Amino acid sequence: MSMVDIGDKQITKRVACAEGMVIFSPKAFKVFIKQGSPKGNVLETAKVAGIMAAKNTPSMIPLCHPLFIEKVSISFDMLKSKNTVKVMSEVSCSGKTGVEMEALSAVSAACLTIYDMMKFTGQDIVISGIRLMHKSGGKSGVYRR
Repeated sequence: MSMVDIGDKQITKRVACAEGMVIFSPKAFKVFIKQGSPKGNVLETAKVAGIMAAKNTPSMIPLCHPLFIEKVSISFDMLKSKNTVKVMSEVSCSGKTGVEMEALSAVSAACLTIYDMMKFTGQDIVISGIRLMHKSGGKSGVYRR
């Protein structure tokens, strides 16, 4: 087992976007929307967790290269008819390897933070659909889901 040798790769602008869903029961989603968590601001805390996860991906995922990340953004979309919070991340850097794992780590940590802060409403919260939506840069080119 070894890290992939990226020494001869070209430095290019790398961007990756990922998403995931946090699905609540109707009752728990109402609590989330109306009062949030006794722990504090759920979405702001999840945003910070996602940014931290992207920056620390090589510490969590064996064989990931440390990268000089230039941007991490986390955003949320309330899908009220589905009692769901859609979590989206975008990560970018100029480097020799992609930022897909950083984008996926960011979404995962943000979803887990929402779960943690809202679990007082019940443990039937579901985290689902964590997936890469877009990547660009490097030899393999552009991917869009």
